[in-house]
Amino acid sequence: MPNRNMTVGIFVVVGVALFTLGIFLIGDQHKSFTRHIEFYTAFANLDGVMKGTKVRVAGLDAGEVVDIAVPDHPSSQFRVKLRIDHRFHGLVRTDSLVTIGTAGVVGDQFLLVHQGSTQAAEAGSLTTLPSREPLDLSDLMERSAGLLKDANGTMTEVTGRLNGALDAITSTANNANEVVIGLKQGRGTAGMLLHDEATATEVRQTVGNTREATTALSHASSQADALISDLQSRQLGQKADDTILSTKSAAQNIKATSQQVRQSLAQALGPNEEGADASTNIQQSLSNLNQASGNMADDTEALKHTFFLRGFFKHRGYYNLAHLVPEQYRRNKVFASSTNHREWLTGKELFQPGENGLETLSSAGKRQIDAVVDPWADLIVEAPIVVEGYSAIPDENKRLAVSRHRAVLVRQYLQTHFHLNIQNIGMVALGDLPPPNVGKATWDGVCVVILNQSR
Repeated sequence: MPNRNMTVGIFVVVGVALFTLGIFLIGDQHKSFTRHIEFYTAFANLDGVMKGTKVRVAGLDAGEVVDIAVPDHPSSQFRVKLRIDHRFHGLVRTDSLVTIGTAGVVGDQFLLVHQGSTQAAEAGSLTTLPSREPLDLSDLMERSAGLLKDANGTMTEVTGRLNGALDAITSTANNANEVVIGLKQGRGTAGMLLHDEATATEVRQTVGNTREATTALSHASSQADALISDLQSRQLGQKADDTILSTKSAAQNIKATSQQVRQSLAQALGPNEEGADASTNIQQSLSNLNQASGNMADDTEALKHTFFLRGFFKHRGYYNLAHLVPEQYRRNKVFASSTNHREWLTGKELFQPGENGLETLSSAGKRQIDAVVDPWADLIVEAPIVVEGYSAIPDENKRLAVSRHRAVLVRQYLQTHFHLNIQNIGMVALGDLPPPNVGKATWDGVCVVILNQSR
């Protein structure tokens, strides 16, 4: 009996040991008992990456994907959460790039975290690492097919041009052959000179006439020399010298008159009783005039904001809409007044993706703007307008830039399409938060505000 109890005890101890060893082996397989550090990254296309996908650091298995946040807008990205063994923390830097790799040609997908540079700081926990989108094989095939098609078209065009050049060369050779044959047969002027003796005789006679004309020209030159000698004998040179002397005397009189005029000007522009010349007096007068103009501009600007006159200047539209600060804009009762007319337009109705990731105004968006603004076309010619830009993307750092870009696009379209004065159109980027008391808690798109001038 004691031997049996000992055997049972040994069996139980061995079973518990094997069970404990299995638990530790399973825990080591899934890294349950090791220290981890978590990071984030983002992709527009996951290309097969899912929860549980392996994560490699510098080619070594270091962790797995623990969570994937699905975006709520087409312009947003998938937010991927990585869990990496703490031993690899020193290799992950703030500039470490995350890419999607494939094991073999058609193997499983994995995330590869590249080693960062030594100059970059060590990435802290929950840091968002930069990523690079995967290269789609189908896109490469389409680009290759396009290149082959373009090359085929180019070869066809080159072949056509070579055929045309060969045809032109053949035609030129045929024309030269016909010219040579025509010369041999005596056709044309050159052929006639080669074969017709009468024509050659006429050419020789023409040369003789040219020689006679040259002889006559020499005789006329001799007569011209005789005429010049006769003019010299009549002392025409002395008469020309007398004329030149008279001209010099007149020039001296003109010079004396100019000196008298300069003396008169010097007296007029000379210094006054206080020692200041005319130039100094003119400069002082201009300076006083500029100072008076500046004081008048300051006084006018102050009048704009006085209690009795600010309504008049506001009605005349003299306030500048070019620089609107978002926080001041939200607090301003004029812009948030319920008497202003507002047209709320969503971003998906107005914009479409463009080059370099920037949105552009779509054709449907332009028609949408025309539909809501045309009824107010007569009013917006003189009324001030403010274009409020909104964006509700998750990335808070990009939200303000996107909302400003949207406001710029709509403002440019209103100015060019409706031929409005750009000084009467303001714009402000408000992120995703409209002003209070306008009926909207948040917005994603734009709002065209036509200010009420009756106040």
